Amino acid sequence: MDNAQALENLVAVVEKLTAPDGCSWDREQTPETLADYVIEESHELVAAIRFGNQAEVMGELGDLAFLVLFIAHLYEKNGAFTLARTLENNRQKMIRRHPHVFGDTRFENRDDQLAAWEAIKRSEHSENNDKPGIFTSLPKSLPPLIRAYRLHSKAARVGFTWATDEEVEQQVEAEWLEFLDASLSKDEKAEKHEIGDMFFSLVELARRKGIKANEALDLACERFLQRFERMEEIAREKKLDFPALSLDEKDELWNQAKSEQAGKTEDK
Repeated sequence: MDNAQALENLVAVVEKLTAPDGCSWDREQTPETLADYVIEESHELVAAIRFGNQAEVMGELGDLAFLVLFIAHLYEKNGAFTLARTLENNRQKMIRRHPHVFGDTRFENRDDQLAAWEAIKRSEHSENNDKPGIFTSLPKSLPPLIRAYRLHSKAARVGFTWATDEEVEQQVEAEWLEFLDASLSKDEKAEKHEIGDMFFSLVELARRKGIKANEALDLACERFLQRFERMEEIAREKKLDFPALSLDEKDELWNQAKSEQAGKTEDK
């Protein structure tokens, strides 16, 4: 089965589910009621990509594709627009934003290419009577670390960033010292302000190193979770009451779990 046939078959399933003789739950859905499911499935897909296997990725991609087609069908059913129009609009947009691939434009480097991408987007928004700002298309609902990354990335494309990595490192250090000063003063509002500034600067430092802070933190959380669960497992094996252990005893279990985890990484 080719991609076109598979897409057609899945669209047919959506149409059947929402037909008068279809599923009562599906018939009640609207784009608004399905919005949170899109967020949930997107997170499940990201988790599968980062921590799962290819079978899980395939399954989550299918779930997300189903929701996208479901929402598109509801809009088409209400006469707003068709799936074909949606796909065609996207095809034209991608061609327009890649003049170096579909046209004769040549860029000297990646920075010039990204700057042109932003310029094309601003032109598109201007034609649609939107405010043609750098951040016009950036959703405010993005998770903070992703939003910070995108803010830095877009600002850098128009030359608004530190000149060197060393300057960013100095900025991170300065924000840390300002946070310590705020902590000494017991000013909770100032502490929140300075810790936010430090995170924001760290995101930019990571971006310049080719690291997405959101992904890095997600992986760190997963490492912590795996080690902690192994600590609990070791405690059970030794018939120990984990919560009742002293901090030093918990540290010993932590170091054992960390060592085992490092060994597994080396084996791979």
